[in-house]
Amino acid sequence: MGANDPPDMDDVGMKATRDARPTHRVYVDGFFMDKTDVTNAQFANFVSATQYVTVAERKPRAEDFPGAPPENLVPGSVVFSPPQHPVPLNDHFQWWSYVPEANWRHPLGPGSDLKGKEDYPVVHIAYEDTQAYAKWAGKRLPTEAEWEFAARGGLAGKPFVWGEQFRPDGKWMANTYQGHFPDHDTGDDGYAGISAVSQYPPNGYGLYDMAGNVWQWTSDWYRPDYYQQLASAHLTAHNPQGPDTSFDPDEPGQPKKVHRGGSFLCTDQYCSRYIVGTRGKGEVSTGTNHLGFRCVMTREQWQQKTATKILSERNTPTRVHDPAATSLLEQSVH
Repeated sequence: MGANDPPDMDDVGMKATRDARPTHRVYVDGFFMDKTDVTNAQFANFVSATQYVTVAERKPRAEDFPGAPPENLVPGSVVFSPPQHPVPLNDHFQWWSYVPEANWRHPLGPGSDLKGKEDYPVVHIAYEDTQAYAKWAGKRLPTEAEWEFAARGGLAGKPFVWGEQFRPDGKWMANTYQGHFPDHDTGDDGYAGISAVSQYPPNGYGLYDMAGNVWQWTSDWYRPDYYQQLASAHLTAHNPQGPDTSFDPDEPGQPKKVHRGGSFLCTDQYCSRYIVGTRGKGEVSTGTNHLGFRCVMTREQWQQKTATKILSERNTPTRVHDPAATSLLEQSVH
């Protein structure tokens, strides 16, 4: 588990791997994983059934943001806002903006919607939102170790979820950033920005978009030294659950969870976290338009869900097709 230097990667891109070292051995029990990120259609079903309101749709509380002007305490979320010209890459506020009323229903802010994007990954999802959805679905988020095991798809020691080369035989394998970051995405891979799920080949376990498109939440707290802690034990870590607390030296007071997989904004000009084994991080109450999630099930959760479904079908004259359950049951990762 972790990341080493892939071929043909310069020092700028490799900065993404510094908290993903050293590599170390991990064992995880078998589990089931969704084939794709949770989509807008699936999340809409959850909201319809529960009337759930996401963090981005709620008005921020003054006590959580002491000193903030009242006019700034409005619902919204963080949106990639590319500048009109090249900018230095040492200030991410040059291309990220807090947009009032941006949320999962309006991913780019007021005036945007989900028409024709039912199969796109749901975005602007805070960690709390993932927990609510997972509980409703009878699932949970993967640990960081589970996520990486699944992402590798049976390939050990490879830099990408599909193998050794970033573009085997010149083929695009994931939705990443081409052009000049952050001001001009040429969309050479077929998409300038986010894409629907399953637009690129799956990995060896049949899982889609385990690199690129949108980041994915995991259940682990983030610490840059966690891999050093695991490796120092000189043992195989069994089902690691992450550190007990979060610590990011860049923002010590902000609790953060680990993100995995990279997004449509990843590029070797700035970061290269489409490399399997590399890590991202995010403050737990913050969603963006390049962050989503997918869920997993333990064997026990799957058995319980299956038994409940069988009982329900016995008492229901019409069977209702559940795309989320179908994708889950067809893919077992051991």
